[in-house]
Amino acid sequence: MLPLSSLCQRGRPVASPYLCVCPVSAAVVKFKEFKVFNAKTAELMSHHQVEVNQSYPKEGWVEEDPKEIIQSVYECIERTCEKLHQLKIDISNIKAVGVTNQRETTLVWDKETGEPLYNAIVWLDLRTQSTVEGLINKTPGQNKNHLKHKTGLPISTYFSAVKLRWLLDNVDEVRQAVLSERAMFGTVDSWIIWCLTGGRNGGVHCTDVTNASRTMLFNIHTMDWDPELCRYFDVPMEILPKVRSSSEIYGWMKSSSLTGIPISGCLGDQSAALVGQMCFKEGQAKNTYVRCWSRGNTKIPVMSDHGLLTTVAYKMGKEEPACYALEGSVAIAGAVVRWLKDNMGIVQSSSEIETLAAAAGSSYGCYFVPAFSGLYAPYWEPSARGIICGLTQFTNRNHLAFAALEAVCFQTREILEAMNQDSGVPLTMLQVDGGMTSNRLLMQLQADILCMSVVRPTMSETTALGAAMAAGAAEGVEVWNLNPDHLPHITSEKYIPQINCDESEFRFARWKKAVQRAMNWETIEPCCSSNEFCVPKGTSVGSHVKQLLL
Repeated sequence: MLPLSSLCQRGRPVASPYLCVCPVSAAVVKFKEFKVFNAKTAELMSHHQVEVNQSYPKEGWVEEDPKEIIQSVYECIERTCEKLHQLKIDISNIKAVGVTNQRETTLVWDKETGEPLYNAIVWLDLRTQSTVEGLINKTPGQNKNHLKHKTGLPISTYFSAVKLRWLLDNVDEVRQAVLSERAMFGTVDSWIIWCLTGGRNGGVHCTDVTNASRTMLFNIHTMDWDPELCRYFDVPMEILPKVRSSSEIYGWMKSSSLTGIPISGCLGDQSAALVGQMCFKEGQAKNTYVRCWSRGNTKIPVMSDHGLLTTVAYKMGKEEPACYALEGSVAIAGAVVRWLKDNMGIVQSSSEIETLAAAAGSSYGCYFVPAFSGLYAPYWEPSARGIICGLTQFTNRNHLAFAALEAVCFQTREILEAMNQDSGVPLTMLQVDGGMTSNRLLMQLQADILCMSVVRPTMSETTALGAAMAAGAAEGVEVWNLNPDHLPHITSEKYIPQINCDESEFRFARWKKAVQRAMNWETIEPCCSSNEFCVPKGTSVGSHVKQLLL
């Protein structure tokens, strides 16, 4: 997800440019959006979205065109301003812009020409698998958590440092730009802010703490780039952006209809959703349903013993302390529905799955583990592959639809149980957001499987709202007050468990049994001639990557 936000009220508007994840036909398409919010009521005033394609040059590779990304941002800004004009809202009321983005996607560009030196490598890309295995094998005890004491993260293809390492090793243009001191590295937030603030003509090269904390180059204790980590990955520190807080003025728009407006908020998508859900108290958690992410606030970085990530949740101002989060990430959630639709033809539209699952009322012992690209939290097992088990002659597409929804809920429960064990702060309620929350059956299933209440805001644009709140609260803007007594009230729906906990425990135990069946299915082996990865003859890694992002 890649959002951009700006603040505007009718008198003091709040706009939030926002990017959504969305699939179409056989390709994955992401919607880039610009959204405008009222800074007093959090009401969505206007928005516009455009499609940006992803490409798959090889098996397991996922890329985006950086030029298409920034062009889509400009188009969304201009179209939204036109819509505001039609609504008789003066765009001079827009007081600030914020950015939110998919955190680990990696870019390198030339600061003199302004040209990207390669496509953006998307977070889910698997080309660095052999590199990661090599790094792990060289650590004491072959420990994937060797860097966790500094980064909060396991060594994984997921994070930016290994993607950047691949670019340095395999793209001549990147190597030459580094040697001639022209290269700039960043995640998508850095690229957007640099372009919007002038690009090669004085653009600001920065990122915020939430995005930096997902690179494996950032020390979550010192809150800055770590020289030892950079040496470990052999990354030159001079190409890194300056790390800033999540809420401060980074620079001013230099082009478009919003020229002169400050860019003053920056949050990775999951942190933005946490802020948009107004989870400012320790122990609160939220889950974003498309890829499935859960978080719980902690005041100090808590290292997980149960497969979770420790990451920076937000830092709301230069002088404000950082807040941390335990996070569990699931590679496949909403894409289960996509797979049933496009690969299997079981449903004709994503909305149809709720009708089919409701008709079944149960999976009747069918369990679906959608480990299409391995398992993320709490297992971090790349060798796992998807399975459907417990099939009988009675099983039909309705039961598969129900099992697919249950799979999303079971994965969430695994993460929340790990979070409870690590934090010592038991959760009593789960706040949710994201596209799949419109599925009422899914929300009820989640409450049943968790044996706790699930609360869904009626305004689902929480990621964009969080970026807008960060921008509006920045010193020098101050049109949004983040004091709990001044936060706007967002109406919500509450789902209460409707089954007893014994039944929930039985179903969850069967799910975990199915997960074990999915383990150690694939063995990834280094290729002889490059840093790519390959698999035993007759198998295919990454064949489902195109379905992984919704």
